[in-house]
Amino acid sequence: MQLHPIEKRTGLTRKEFQEEYLKKNKPVVFTDLSANWAAREKWTFDFFKSNYGHLEAPVFSTKDSSQTGKFYMKAKRTMPFKDYLEIIEHEPTDFRLFLFNIFKHAPELISDFSMPNVMDGWLTGFPMTFFGGQDSYVNLHYDIDCSAVFLTQFQSRRKRVILFAPDQSAYLYQHPFTVQAHVNVLDPDYEKYPAFELAQGFETTIQDGETVFIPPLFWHYIYYTDGGYSLSIRANDRVATRVRGAWNIARHNVVDKGLNRLLGDQWRSFKVHTAAKRATKALENAK
Repeated sequence: MQLHPIEKRTGLTRKEFQEEYLKKNKPVVFTDLSANWAAREKWTFDFFKSNYGHLEAPVFSTKDSSQTGKFYMKAKRTMPFKDYLEIIEHEPTDFRLFLFNIFKHAPELISDFSMPNVMDGWLTGFPMTFFGGQDSYVNLHYDIDCSAVFLTQFQSRRKRVILFAPDQSAYLYQHPFTVQAHVNVLDPDYEKYPAFELAQGFETTIQDGETVFIPPLFWHYIYYTDGGYSLSIRANDRVATRVRGAWNIARHNVVDKGLNRLLGDQWRSFKVHTAAKRATKALENAK
């Protein structure tokens, strides 16, 4: 595997972003996209604990990523949001809040940020927050709806982001009927996943106020260097990716979830075996 640094840019205009990055499907880090957001100063650990600490938060563990059955892609546990924030603020943990829609409970927070004028097609109804403890991570995947993602980090906390373009999918051991892969990107086992050694990707570490642009269909692996949180806003201005996103959602809900309920571990074993078979073929074709 080889990773290339993602450029960091300040003062990118709409035209520059679209010509240099959006049209080329090239990631970039904005250093100032969120400069005018109230959230930059307002959204502190103490602010969330004081105002929303009573909420019940769905907590995911890294160990949950391989589960089958009724907890497939679901949180096994909940805890008061305040208690969760106390943990990630002060100590390492693999607990994460994944796609935590705090805005469902606190719609007033939506006024603390805005959709930037760098592209069209903003999905204004789907902002999401992501919280995680130090050393936790999000497995390699691409977003099921195929949108472009703008991920902004808060409060002097760091997050490492590793991306792979869609043309690298053959080497990533994608599980069929899903948008997931389960290679440990930071410590890959090349004996188990030999094709992954051919993968070419991008990496960066985003810090307070920085926003990484993840192009549509780009695979991403997220590692929490520090316990912290970020905001994801999304846009999709292409008919083709909207159609593919709708197909992904239908495939996941009908095929993947349905066969998981019916077959459980057998279905997971089939996906692992098929992913390995496809990657082996890609490796042979590359020689």
